[in-house]
Amino acid sequence: MGAMAQYTVRYFAAAAEAAGTEQECFDSAQAPTLDALRAALAERYGASMARVLRGGSFLVDGTVRRGGDLRIGADGAAVVDVLPPFAGG
Repeated sequence: MGAMAQYTVRYFAAAAEAAGTEQECFDSAQAPTLDALRAALAERYGASMARVLRGGSFLVDGTVRRGGDLRIGADGAAVVDVLPPFAGG
């Protein structure tokens, strides 16, 4: 009788524009890793999100990650921020 584990995905700048929202919840069964989340976001939001994800990064519970098989959700992170590439200078 366990509830589905969820985690929060927050979007910033161009990522928020691509998603049309600043925050949503994901089911850890649907996207249990950063690689799975990246694929789900590109499928859900299309080319504009795919561009953000190519050059951007993730902030997972406060730690910057560019991707990989990092577990999130039920037995991992609780908050994933999607950060677009930032201009240097």
